Amino acid sequence: MLILALTALLGACATEPEHTGIVVTTNILGDLTRTIVGDAAPVTVLMQAGADPHSFAISARQAADIERAALVVHNGLGLEEGIAKHVSAAAAAGVPTLAVAEHVDPIDYTADDSAGTPDPHFWTDPRRVRTAVETISAEVLARVEGIDAAAVRANTERYLTELDQLDRWMTERFATIAPERRQLVTDHHVFGYLAQRFGFRVIGAVIPSGTTLASPSAADLDGLATAIRTAGVSAVFADSAQPDRLARVLAEHTGLHVRVIALHTESLSAPGGGAATYPEMARTNTEAIVRGLTT
Repeated sequence: MLILALTALLGACATEPEHTGIVVTTNILGDLTRTIVGDAAPVTVLMQAGADPHSFAISARQAADIERAALVVHNGLGLEEGIAKHVSAAAAAGVPTLAVAEHVDPIDYTADDSAGTPDPHFWTDPRRVRTAVETISAEVLARVEGIDAAAVRANTERYLTELDQLDRWMTERFATIAPERRQLVTDHHVFGYLAQRFGFRVIGAVIPSGTTLASPSAADLDGLATAIRTAGVSAVFADSAQPDRLARVLAEHTGLHVRVIALHTESLSAPGGGAATYPEMARTNTEAIVRGLTT
């Protein structure tokens, strides 16, 4: 009987999946996590460069990676609409998960279809990214067994210093834009945190929503065109992943002739694309906004 019991116990242990490594949903959070962790633990990032975090999907193998992770780092607040069910299933099965956006003092959308719901796009504010780095670092140290804690802490401190420098630089660059010209029109609502941090006013969005999965109506476009004319906006900022399709719809529908300027709003680029890391993305976007609103 004892032998049978031990055999059953060993068999059960052998079938239990080993929870190792860190799985990250979006590539922006992936860059933060890899910078924090370095070589101390394997980090798997699910979202490819240039993908849309609202709609990207994963394979069965990647879904299995989530279930076997020692920690799943995800944005939360409804951003990863295409894979939310996989993260929820992993959490229900006991896999530690971290919804980073819930820990950075999130704000609500203030206009259009998403008004009153939490805005997940916190990374446009480098101060909140600093908080995200501290949160991810603490969770990695708490959840990943056997990790080199000293290396993680050292990596974290170096990155926090870099983010402080980035925040100061962005403040200086945006200060070159006259306050009355700090007005943004984007393809969807993604810059609420940047607007709050650096004193911009969001005039409107081509898609009156916080998700790219929504679509604008003719009335939406007419209303936005009126706001643009009233404010005297001369540029529309569109995500580089879908460069300027919707912004051009606005121009064609309303007869407005505005410049369309591409930004990296929700995804990092491939190396050489101007936004291969979070700091590079922030600097590229800052320079593009400054050029768009001062020339």
